[in-house]
Amino acid sequence: MPRLALPPHVIKQDQAPMRQHRRLAVLRRVLHDETLPLRVRTAASLVLLYAQPISRVVRLTAEDVIDDGDALMVRLGDPPSPLPGPVASLVRAYPAEQPRLARAGSRSTAWLFPGRQPGHPMDPSSLLDQLRAAGVPAQRGRASAIRQLVLQAPAPVVARALGYHDKTTTHLVTEAGGTWSRYAPGDHSR
Repeated sequence: MPRLALPPHVIKQDQAPMRQHRRLAVLRRVLHDETLPLRVRTAASLVLLYAQPISRVVRLTAEDVIDDGDALMVRLGDPPSPLPGPVASLVRAYPAEQPRLARAGSRSTAWLFPGRQPGHPMDPSSLLDQLRAAGVPAQRGRASAIRQLVLQAPAPVVARALGYHDKTTTHLVTEAGGTWSRYAPGDHSR
């Protein structure tokens, strides 16, 4: 078989991760701009803070939000991730604002982001369009968030807490120049 020469993968500027200060500015605006729909504010917060893809955000159910009275947590991986105060108040207020008709058709699963058809979650492309219209660059913000998270904590810990694969976060930490390369995951109590 002849040798093949593949062109290098070029990352366009509109696909590159956002800078940290820009991501935090967008997150701050989403948290405080009450002119935006609560659905958009809630979804954007999960994307910009916990690096969740839109396809995973729309599949969250009401059971994935855990309120123990003191703290509000969302089950993205294991263990559930705590939501900071401003995001927690958005997530608490969001289900109360939703029309009950979307949830009435599905007694077994109450989607956090219900779709138009009873029993189905919202279409990810529809939510992505709403985020874009609100000025939230979801893919770039998510890429920025995951890179920042793997720089702050060991890649296996981030992967487990946010529902990512270990190899994905390990690759991202080396790409981002992180120092957690010698972290040994697992039980250290022995």
